[in-house]
Amino acid sequence: MPHQVFNWQINRKMDYWYPEARPQRQWAAVFDINKCIACQTCTIACKTTWTSGRGQETMLWNNVETKPFGFYPTAWDLRILKMLGAQKWGKEEYEGDTIFEAAPEGERYLGYRPDDEDWAHPNLGEDECSEPIEKGAYLQVPHAVWFFYLARICNHCTYPACLAACPRGAIYKRQEDGIVLIDQRQCRGHRECMQACPYKKTFFNPVTGTSEKCIGCFPAIESGMQPQCFTNCIGKIRLHGFISLPEKAREDNPIDYLVHIRKIALPLYPQFGLEPNVYYVPPLHVKEKFLVQMFGPQVEAAKEAYMKAKDDPTLLGCLLLFGSTPRIIHSFKVKGETAYAYDDKGGEICRVPLKEPVYIRPYFDEARAVHRHNIS
Repeated sequence: MPHQVFNWQINRKMDYWYPEARPQRQWAAVFDINKCIACQTCTIACKTTWTSGRGQETMLWNNVETKPFGFYPTAWDLRILKMLGAQKWGKEEYEGDTIFEAAPEGERYLGYRPDDEDWAHPNLGEDECSEPIEKGAYLQVPHAVWFFYLARICNHCTYPACLAACPRGAIYKRQEDGIVLIDQRQCRGHRECMQACPYKKTFFNPVTGTSEKCIGCFPAIESGMQPQCFTNCIGKIRLHGFISLPEKAREDNPIDYLVHIRKIALPLYPQFGLEPNVYYVPPLHVKEKFLVQMFGPQVEAAKEAYMKAKDDPTLLGCLLLFGSTPRIIHSFKVKGETAYAYDDKGGEICRVPLKEPVYIRPYFDEARAVHRHNIS
């Protein structure tokens, strides 16, 4: 029988297969979509670290897809959204069904299993624009056509569908950090986890006959370091840390600050009911209806707050700390024109200026008696 658990992202209690049991601290991340250039460095960093073996050829624990026409696997979100039906948000809570509440009779969840062919096209829809199709893609401001890049990893959900679905009890959530893992010794490759996860972030290895997934780079986390896809991100769009419940949010915790206090980072498809722990700063140039479906009804408020960051030293400083250090930032502060980051013991690990100095060199260098053109 399902239990009643509280999901703060939809602001109500919901059905889940197990009782609420939150970890001691919860692994979390914020991705700033506005800075992603789809260079796929994150994908390659993960691929070469974790999924270069036999049977892992089509595994992309990290992938970057172009929305609205990009998916990996094919049409993963369109299919589950269609199965879930109308999703209604009230003024303060989600009023529709989650995938657990919409489960068919006798099932634990609503879901589907992708076909093998669905994993064959990781770059489907890359750089394809949306609207107006009849006029062709062209540049116009404000944007008549649009697309954006969505970087995705396992959300290490508070209420994982993969965990609820596994008939072997092979999937577990670590108490020390909330990372969701698969015990390879217990897994028998039933692939219920693949069918249950609405984000399709569990994969089947046909060589070993077991399921595999993103492990949150837990060896790095245990050493105080951020995951591979974070530290290798060229666009500096990612920040890893630990998130609190809304009522326990700390202003000096960068993840809490962006998610709970300033509310500029939002969960992906919160209506699914999993309480995912990867949060996104929504893209500024995309139609509101599309973004509300993807990130919930707080999108416009999040975008407005983000746009004011240039005049808000604390918010600006927090955003500038993205990609500034390979170590986990547990707390931060902004003092004067500098943002400071600290480890779990309060030791300073980096500092970033809010404004980079600008040096204008004269056209004529008197010391060298030369004119400067396009030379250094």
